[in-house]
Amino acid sequence: MVKIVIDSREQDPLPVRNAVVDGLYTGDYSVRGFENYITIERKSIPDLVSSVTSDRERFENECRRMKGCLFRRLLIIGSYADLRSGNYRSRTKPKSVVNTLWAWQARYDLPFVFVDTPDEGARLVEKWLSWFVYEMNHCAKCAEKAGEMEKGNKQ
Repeated sequence: MVKIVIDSREQDPLPVRNAVVDGLYTGDYSVRGFENYITIERKSIPDLVSSVTSDRERFENECRRMKGCLFRRLLIIGSYADLRSGNYRSRTKPKSVVNTLWAWQARYDLPFVFVDTPDEGARLVEKWLSWFVYEMNHCAKCAEKAGEMEKGNKQ
């Protein structure tokens, strides 16, 4: 089982299992030993709206840092329908928030996923992190085996 790292600045962490709290360079969730390769940033709908408006510069810097990871996701707790209908406390137009989200996905190669509840988000974070580690380990074993085979062919 992977050891999930929750960033020490995360104010309302998801209820993920097998987790420790520690400082992360970027994002809110990662895996011990893979912090430079995988990152997940969590936002509620109000957090997202704030990231598009008053915290935009800070969040875009975060997106640039995340781009250096092999696997990165923006996990949004809330529904796309709520975002599109403006069901949040801000005068920011929903179209502006939605278009910014799509632009960030293209600009920073940052896929975003909506989930309805923090529990659903926690399960998704656990799956992403576990599968990433599995794939990394599998790739390493395949590369090692290929190297052994190549070495055997040269003898």
